[in-house]
Amino acid sequence: MIAYWAGLLGGLVVLVLGANGLVKGASRLALAAGLTPLVIGLTIVAFGTSAPELAVSVAAAYSGSSALSVANVIGSNHFNILCILGLSALVAPLAVDRQLVRLDVPVMIGASVLLYVLALDGSIGFLDSFLLAGLVIAYTSYLIVEARRGRAAEAEKDVEIAGPASARRMALVPNLALIMAGITGLVLGSRLLVQGAIGLARAFGVSEVVIGLTIIAAGTSLPELATSVVAALKGARDIAVGNIVGSNIFNILSVLGFSGLASRGRLAVAPDVLAFDIPLMVGVAFACLPLFRTGYSLSRANGAVLFGSYVLYIVWTVMKATGNQALHALNGLIVQIVIPALIVGLVVALVAALRKEAKGTS
Repeated sequence: MIAYWAGLLGGLVVLVLGANGLVKGASRLALAAGLTPLVIGLTIVAFGTSAPELAVSVAAAYSGSSALSVANVIGSNHFNILCILGLSALVAPLAVDRQLVRLDVPVMIGASVLLYVLALDGSIGFLDSFLLAGLVIAYTSYLIVEARRGRAAEAEKDVEIAGPASARRMALVPNLALIMAGITGLVLGSRLLVQGAIGLARAFGVSEVVIGLTIIAAGTSLPELATSVVAALKGARDIAVGNIVGSNIFNILSVLGFSGLASRGRLAVAPDVLAFDIPLMVGVAFACLPLFRTGYSLSRANGAVLFGSYVLYIVWTVMKATGNQALHALNGLIVQIVIPALIVGLVVALVAALRKEAKGTS
């Protein structure tokens, strides 16, 4: 038991350190190549903070625990929007870049819906994985092309994770060394984490899916948590939102795409995940559109609702896994009160914001 916990915690530490090295090295090289901070945030930083999910999911798929791969991605996306954005907004109200609402949030919604459709047969096949991987390449290429045409909006200039302007003049070799060290850390950390998680799941008698949706999902999302909370504290409040949206897109398209290819198209989707967790992810993605569109910001009240929703989701997941008798009552509360209240609140807030904008332009 102690060895499993040591593997789990040690793997998380190595994963976070590896992701940090990868992001720093890649970001400095991208700055030297002339990419804008916005594109770096939506591509390299988002991909780098999703690197733990990629490493863990590929390792799990390769070792035959494909259900863990899918659960890790779904759980991480829940954690990103509900927990990280919720906590970040509680730290400071967050600004939402208009480009996110016009392009990236619709892409996140489309990717979520596509994943649900592909998973309806109970698995992510080889052609499905090839499609997802191809889409992330196309999405990244589009962002880079648009940036080079000068159409991408400018993000905050003081982004610690991308480094100061002097980083552009850093030598090629040290940055490549950082990238290689980061990749090495991701590979080693993912192996430790997967082995520890599987061992704990068997020891406690719970499924690997539950472990993936909760502990591993939260652990592999630590880079996103650190990036967004620090960005909120430092005043780069639109970066906090952009990092999360970009990470969710990469989680679905890149992590599941390459994990599926690594498993040769044998990514199993657990029935419970297909029936509840993926539809919830789709619903949360759709909710982001009116939520972000309302004043192009996230208030502390919005943050409290998001974080409270994540706590409720974790409570529900644990109760279901343990067969708690109060689960039926909680289901009734969620279906009859919580979900309708959230929908009504989103619609009212969006209508009020649209009316305010209409008055301002008249």
